[in-house]
Amino acid sequence: MHLWRFRICQMNLSDSNTMLGRSSLTLGGHRRGGILAKLIVLLILAVGLGLAGFAFLGKEGGDANAKTLDADDIHIVSRSSFDIVIPASGELTTERKIEIRNRLEGRALITEIVGEGNSVKAGDVLLKLADDEIIDKIKDGEDKVKTAESSVIAAEQTLAIRRSTMESDLQKADLEIEIAQLAMKAWEEGDLVTARQTNDIHIETARINRDRLKKRFAEAKSLVDSGFISNDEYEQDRIQLIEAEAQVKSFELAKDVYERYTIKKERAEKESSVEQSNAEKGRTEQRHLAEIVKIEADVESAKFKLDTAKERLADLREQLDACVIIAPGDGLVVYASSMSGERRGRGDEPPPQVGTELRQNELVMVLPDTNRMIANLKVGEALSGRIRPGQPSVVFSDSSPNQPVAGAVVGVSVLAESGGWRDPNRRDYTVKVGLDVDPSLGLKPSMRCRGEIVLGNVEDVINVPIQAVFRKGPLAFVYVPEERGFAQRRVDIGQSSEMLVEIRDGLAVGDQVLLRRPGAGEIVSELEMPESMGGGPGGRFAGASGGGWPGSGKPSGIPGGGKPSGIPGGGKPSGIPGGGKPSGIPGGGKPTGVGSSTTSQTSQAGPSGRPSADPAKAPKEASKPSGDVTS
Repeated sequence: MHLWRFRICQMNLSDSNTMLGRSSLTLGGHRRGGILAKLIVLLILAVGLGLAGFAFLGKEGGDANAKTLDADDIHIVSRSSFDIVIPASGELTTERKIEIRNRLEGRALITEIVGEGNSVKAGDVLLKLADDEIIDKIKDGEDKVKTAESSVIAAEQTLAIRRSTMESDLQKADLEIEIAQLAMKAWEEGDLVTARQTNDIHIETARINRDRLKKRFAEAKSLVDSGFISNDEYEQDRIQLIEAEAQVKSFELAKDVYERYTIKKERAEKESSVEQSNAEKGRTEQRHLAEIVKIEADVESAKFKLDTAKERLADLREQLDACVIIAPGDGLVVYASSMSGERRGRGDEPPPQVGTELRQNELVMVLPDTNRMIANLKVGEALSGRIRPGQPSVVFSDSSPNQPVAGAVVGVSVLAESGGWRDPNRRDYTVKVGLDVDPSLGLKPSMRCRGEIVLGNVEDVINVPIQAVFRKGPLAFVYVPEERGFAQRRVDIGQSSEMLVEIRDGLAVGDQVLLRRPGAGEIVSELEMPESMGGGPGGRFAGASGGGWPGSGKPSGIPGGGKPSGIPGGGKPSGIPGGGKPSGIPGGGKPTGVGSSTTSQTSQAGPSGRPSADPAKAPKEASKPSGDVTS
């Protein structure tokens, strides 16, 4: 740089000599040019000395300023007890609330409604709806019921007549069967026996007659020869004998035909008569049963229509009763349009009033029981696993921020809620805290509140504020003051709350620690990472200058990160003045791109647990009020 300035001076000197040589002044050009060159050289030397002195004085001034500390930046290590608390925020609701809905199936117009904010008792009228159309429908329904009853009676009478007719026809059929059976028996025991006897008698008589005529004919031959009778008489005897033999054969043939065919024919006829009588009875019964089934179906259909008409009439009467809604219990009247997420339509629609038309099953109002309140607090996913039913809690409502309300955890929601489009990676669980409410506080549903859930207590331990602890990879350390600045000292941390961290090893009572991140010129000694932990020139944490609370270095009392839920970004706990920038340190102790303290770095940590490189987020998170917890 000096060479560059010297060359410029030579160029200027050469130009001056040229110009002076051309001048018409009385003084000599060479003498005047030498004087000017000497002046320029002296000027350059003066400027160089001035810059060097300014740099030296600036450095000395910076060191002097670096040694100027605010009393709020230094914390003296002590031993004490503290509670492990999860701060959270949310809103109040009631343990029990009664929903009032429109139960009308058709068009429902409000004719009378109780005002919002009124306290009602069980049995008070909340809402009245128009009932003209329902009354007309009830009259029509009563007519339909009467018509259906007449149809049922007519069908039942027809069924009774058909059953009686079937019974009569079946009795006739039984009689026909009995007659056929008797005829069969009469034939077997009477007609059959008589016919056989007759055939036998005819055959026997014919044989006797034949034998008689044969004997007579034999005697007649001798008589003809003797001349006692004529040949004509003899021939007549022969004719009579032939006729007698033919008659015997005829009777024998008749018996044979009767035995072989006639009996079978007559038996078949008698048996067929019995079978036909039985079959006719079956056909008669089936015919009547088919008619009965049809009539019974008509009866069931008529009864179904009657039951349907009665049910419809009963529904209409219930609908008429639903036109007047009575409060089932005590509570405070809150319109559904006033509740978040329960608006009936667009946000600009007015609340329900006289003349408003309601949809079926539409939520009109809610009667919350304010005698038993619940605080729905949002807790981060990392901390939700440590919360158990029965843990004590303290809740402060925004309406009475200085009035604590004691309570206990009732339960934790099963599923987490997303942070929405603003923070899609955020997951919060709802913790329900039952409160012991004093009615004089006037707490109401949907009031904003903040709470503290007490997880446990740490008794008589060495502790420091949480913003005094930093991380370098897996190591935790603090800055302790030395002669020319601050040195990093490794510590072993234990449980922590939203403000304090237990120090198990590395500090003693009375030691001093820095409550902010020192500037680059204030650090006089840094920790070296052991090679077993990823240190060394090529290690994972080589050159690390100490972050806030990366994911691998969280204190044991706060799982999921070093920033406790409820200490928004700034890292300056309530009650500790000064924040991350101590007064008396020019330019602040906060390097560019680094949050104001340990907790602010944690709030900027990404999914891997390392601080974010985006410096724009730190001022925004540091500006959050310490009481507004968004875990």
